[in-house]
Amino acid sequence: MTEHTGETRLYPAAPWHMVGSLWLTLFKVREDVDASRPAGVYGAAFVSYEEGSPLTYSELLVARSTGKTHGGRVSITDIWVDSPASVAGGRELWAIPKDLCDFTFESRHTGPLSRTSWSASLERRPIASARFTDVSRAAVRVPFKGGTWQPELPEGGGEKTADLKGSAKALPCRGRWDFAPDGPLGWLTGARPLASARMSGFRMSFG
Repeated sequence: MTEHTGETRLYPAAPWHMVGSLWLTLFKVREDVDASRPAGVYGAAFVSYEEGSPLTYSELLVARSTGKTHGGRVSITDIWVDSPASVAGGRELWAIPKDLCDFTFESRHTGPLSRTSWSASLERRPIASARFTDVSRAAVRVPFKGGTWQPELPEGGGEKTADLKGSAKALPCRGRWDFAPDGPLGWLTGARPLASARMSGFRMSFG
């Protein structure tokens, strides 16, 4: 474990070996939002990091592909978690701009069918909520790999990259999102959803 400088927060040394589930929807943003959020395709995801991970917490993130510029890695533009240790580790190890928020999460199962609802709020103000229906728990486990590239954070540290690889039971699913128009993801209000998927029971090495 590594101590966050000047704090009592502890986070694991890289890489982090995580287990959990992810619910993802791709959105088409038609116009530039700002310099770090150009028009294009973005993935919005809720993630549950579960027992067996060095840190257990919930996460909401939005990311986009960097294309050929950084070898096809994704760049996380917006991200919240409910773990101070994850905030410290994400920012210091990989320049991932994590902040804290609150989550609600509920998942029910009927045979292979799962119905899941998520919400995230910041100081009781909504950020986003989503509902998903999937049968991914019945899928065959398949491998995946990828990576992130992050620009330098305001606190410094330079650009940073991370690699990820693992396996999961993944299938397309039904997903419906609501973004608070006056919240930090209000720029996704009106974005066109393209496709949704769930990765169930993933096992992943990140970093």
